[in-house]
Amino acid sequence: MDNVNVGARLTKQALLAPDAIAIATPRGSHRQGTHRSYDTISMRDLDCRSSSIAAGLQSMGIGPGKRIGLLVRFGEDFIALVFAVLKTGATLILIDPGMGRRNLIDCLAQSKPDGFIAIPIAHAILKFYGGRFPNAKLNVTVGKRWLGMPTPTLSQLERHAPSDYMPSDTKPLDPAAIIFTTGSTGPPKGVLYTHQTFNAQIDQVAEHYSIAPGGRDLSCFPLFGLFNAVMGTTTILPDMNPIRPADVDPIRLLDAIDQWQINQSFGSPALWTKVGGYCQSTGRTVRSLRCVLSAGAPVPPRILTQMRAAMHPDGNMFTPYGATEALPIASIESRTILNETANATRSGAGTCVGNRFSGIQWQVIRINDSPIASMDEANPVSQGEIGELVVCGPVISREYVTRTDQNAIHKVRDGEKIWHRMGDVGYLDEQDRFWFCGRKSHRVITDSEVLFTETIEAISNTHDAVYRSALVGTGSPGQQKPMVILEPWRNGAKSPMLSDADLTAQVLESLHANPKGKSIARVVVYPGKLPTDIRHNSKIFREQLTAWANKKYSS
Repeated sequence: MDNVNVGARLTKQALLAPDAIAIATPRGSHRQGTHRSYDTISMRDLDCRSSSIAAGLQSMGIGPGKRIGLLVRFGEDFIALVFAVLKTGATLILIDPGMGRRNLIDCLAQSKPDGFIAIPIAHAILKFYGGRFPNAKLNVTVGKRWLGMPTPTLSQLERHAPSDYMPSDTKPLDPAAIIFTTGSTGPPKGVLYTHQTFNAQIDQVAEHYSIAPGGRDLSCFPLFGLFNAVMGTTTILPDMNPIRPADVDPIRLLDAIDQWQINQSFGSPALWTKVGGYCQSTGRTVRSLRCVLSAGAPVPPRILTQMRAAMHPDGNMFTPYGATEALPIASIESRTILNETANATRSGAGTCVGNRFSGIQWQVIRINDSPIASMDEANPVSQGEIGELVVCGPVISREYVTRTDQNAIHKVRDGEKIWHRMGDVGYLDEQDRFWFCGRKSHRVITDSEVLFTETIEAISNTHDAVYRSALVGTGSPGQQKPMVILEPWRNGAKSPMLSDADLTAQVLESLHANPKGKSIARVVVYPGKLPTDIRHNSKIFREQLTAWANKKYSS
């Protein structure tokens, strides 16, 4: 029987293509128009390096049953360490550094780590909060130890021979990682990933997007690019801050694509907004690019149009749909959006996220804010009726290991199977495609109707001067007053500049012209950028906007 430990897939790939480049890391400063220097590591050497580290970790007592927090910047060290910890059978704790220090410390403490593999400054911060990590005795420093930091270093662990590594006896449902949600609708929750979860994700992604060995990926979102190597794909690390995708320099990414003849890349809508806008304004193209993926929030059609014009004419741009707890769930290609669904979206029909992946079951059930103990208690709705989405399959996580009270809310038993309540509302059409209408917690409940964010915001977003918008409700659910908050294009490049009064009046008029928007009582311009999640810079924090609106406009 094959080793089900996901780390063993790297060893298998290293045997198939030992000399293929696994990771390329940019060196020095970017100079436009010149080829940049890169440090590279082969599949064989990455596998050997991770096995050496794994042997060193095992010598410390790290293995099955241990939870190890990884606080290292995304790059070759990070990828090698992920495979090393997985190979030992220990459980990784992966934290998004962009969630802020308070959330980060809280999430780590709730995970009950047995140790940390971290850069020196992270160790220093953790030491300050040491009382919250009473069991964290198995620690490793990545880099040069600071004075008074008596931990072994990564370089010391790597002195072990790869042959010293002893493969762990891993079962499919053994824990592999704890990964946290973005916290866009409340405090982040720790999702338990098993080795089965990771293996199923890799298989589903490779199958659905026809990812074959020999490809080159510009990894603009760390977690998606983590398992490129096991699919035989070279990871080109971008010159960008991964937690600030909206601040990316498009030229650096485009130059990397040209230099390496990159054929695929994943990035958030905020990143492709920047890159696509630059390509449109300059005429820059990257014809080697044949597969672009974007997720984290609905992707506006303008971004799809811009990127389609820049990439290979026969290439595809997909918008996968899922969540930290359930990924991937569905996908849709840009041509289908632009030719079939975009007009309906602009009219308030919601955003079509496409058909489900082959391993997924889904249902739309009646919206319910209470726990559902079993699928027998769920009430399916008819085709075309808006309800909440529940999903089941091998990529679906079975439980939260922090904030465990949320298991009753989000997990539904069905015999041996577990269904996950996505927290998203929408409907299935006659082609079994899901149309996303917003988050369940973001719906606005007036005294006469229920309004959903995606159906309303899509109407206001059709105005040329609007970058994005957010539907919120002031007052208490059942008596809420719906309003739309706008973030205009601030630089005036997309449309003639309008006064706030003229813009809000025009948007309100367009909303009232649509039956879905007739009850919108107020449209306002937000004083700055709408607050969004750090991970994608795309998910709008509507809870913050609701608090702001209640304070400013409740009277």
